[in-house]
Amino acid sequence: MSVTARRVLPLTILLVALLSHGAAATERSEVPAKYRWDTTGLFPTEAAWTTERDAVEKKLPRLAHFQGHLGASSDTLAAALELSFDLQRRAERVTTYANMIADEDARISRHLEMRGAAERLGVALRSAGSYIRSEILSVGAVRIRGFAARNPRLRDYRQYLDDVLRYAPHTLSAAEEKVVAQSGRMSNAGNTIRDELNNAELPWPTIRLSTGESVRLDDAAYTKYRQSPIRADRDSVFRAFWRAHQQFQGTFGTTLDAQTQGHIFERDVHHFKSSLESALFADNIPPRVYAQLIDDVHANLPTLHRYLKLEKRLLGVQELRYEDLYAPLIKNVDMHFTPEEAMAIVLDAVKPLGTAYVDTLRHGFASRWIDWMPTTGKQSGAYSTGAFGTHPYQLQNFTGLYDEVGTLAHESGHSMHTFLADSHQPYPMHNYATFVAEVASTLNENLLFHRMLDHTTDKAARLSLLGSYLDNLRQTLFRQTMFAEFEMRIHAMAEKGETLSGENLSKLYLEIVRRYYGHEQGVCKVDALYGTEWAYIEHFYFDFYVYQYATSIVASTALANGIRDEAALHKGTARRDAYLHMLESGSSKYPIDLLKGAGVDMTTSAPFKAAIREMNSVMDQMEKELR
Repeated sequence: MSVTARRVLPLTILLVALLSHGAAATERSEVPAKYRWDTTGLFPTEAAWTTERDAVEKKLPRLAHFQGHLGASSDTLAAALELSFDLQRRAERVTTYANMIADEDARISRHLEMRGAAERLGVALRSAGSYIRSEILSVGAVRIRGFAARNPRLRDYRQYLDDVLRYAPHTLSAAEEKVVAQSGRMSNAGNTIRDELNNAELPWPTIRLSTGESVRLDDAAYTKYRQSPIRADRDSVFRAFWRAHQQFQGTFGTTLDAQTQGHIFERDVHHFKSSLESALFADNIPPRVYAQLIDDVHANLPTLHRYLKLEKRLLGVQELRYEDLYAPLIKNVDMHFTPEEAMAIVLDAVKPLGTAYVDTLRHGFASRWIDWMPTTGKQSGAYSTGAFGTHPYQLQNFTGLYDEVGTLAHESGHSMHTFLADSHQPYPMHNYATFVAEVASTLNENLLFHRMLDHTTDKAARLSLLGSYLDNLRQTLFRQTMFAEFEMRIHAMAEKGETLSGENLSKLYLEIVRRYYGHEQGVCKVDALYGTEWAYIEHFYFDFYVYQYATSIVASTALANGIRDEAALHKGTARRDAYLHMLESGSSKYPIDLLKGAGVDMTTSAPFKAAIREMNSVMDQMEKELR
């Protein structure tokens, strides 16, 4: 279907639309069953959930029977792992169900109590099996690998065992590891204090907009009003918000320094060369991948600057400023969709992934995998979840906007990744790392964008699609890498013994952001006040996490381009099949190797160059539309 001015909305969407205009919120009981997920695939009743939770809890003591005996024989090791992973599988289903029904309505205390009980079960399970990894290491790699080679019962655990054995140079004695684990209670203190300051005690400023509306600028309000089409309002929002952070940059600096010192402690105590190596070790990601991403972005800043100049043209301003980056580029484009239309569009978009992929997702849509509507007490946002042995589920808060069609495509990518991995791998190898998880979701977004562009004739709508896509690349590819570079450099400072004061952090951040946005070249003016933006970014407390947003969109863009070209030119299905095989592989290989098998080598610049070609191609199309 082509996108033009939108249609009359059905009753369900109208009810949702009322929420943004202050009307009474919709109750879950008012939502038709077809728009609510069916949790009976996990447990038919809450009583069945309670029975399973109790059964798992009663079996936990059995794990202790194997302690001290894992090296006795391959059968003993196999039996211990079979019990441990079976309990994990069952506890995962218990936890998934409890989280899902708690997210339906936070007002129901019984469901919150179930979530708490599931969390306690998880803690008890981890405690009961905490000896396994250290005991495997004490047995030694030679004996363990010998067991795995001779005993078929250990075939499904080969990747797990290899992963455990990788940690041998970075593992202490059992007594020492216990002390390190206990110190972990303090390692997140910086983030905890930062959250208290930011969420409870920071005196947020209040400003008056050009409409006369008085607005208290907390994080949510800043995110909303920085997108104002009125430049004077954007200026007021930016200056008031960042002045509030500047007043407390000393405290924010202290909290980030404390968190970073925790990362350095982890580096030192487990004998890593750097905090970066320590953080990337779990997924076996070479540190050069991180450095390569930053180098690639530096080499391609002219592409970012080209986009910023295009944004300046669209906004019609003589000078582009940092305050303008979130302003709407195209005005008065109203696209709304029903859930049925959103599903049809997404199914059409993912056709290049093959009939089996489309049919499975269509079946999921028809089988109530999704909880669609925002209702009173429901968890905000969106996610994909599930438990091994059942189909995936999605939580949505769908109001009919085009962005939420994109959210459906994104979460459906995660759901299909889960479905394919669960269908082709045993439980010990069904899960997958974050490094590849976001590839599946952002690839679907890429396919959706191109499908929408192919079916959209209205010029304003086309410009809106192109502008939205470009800004997503700007924020994901360049801005997240900018964050990654800041994170790498503050850790390097701390590792040299330098104190991360608020003033030093603001100076460094301003230097980096001005380089990225071409301040000196006159591309985008960045006021010195905005050097305090680092204090707003909570991800800096998560130990080298943000770079994966950029690497994922780099990988997915390269993969999607290859798959679309292959389909358009009728050149077979080799690229598509390699990508689907990656999704089916779960964690049977490490993330870098999985992506190499799909045709993307993240240790080189080739995937990044493909993403830059895509970005320039979209800008070419946008300039053509403007002409």
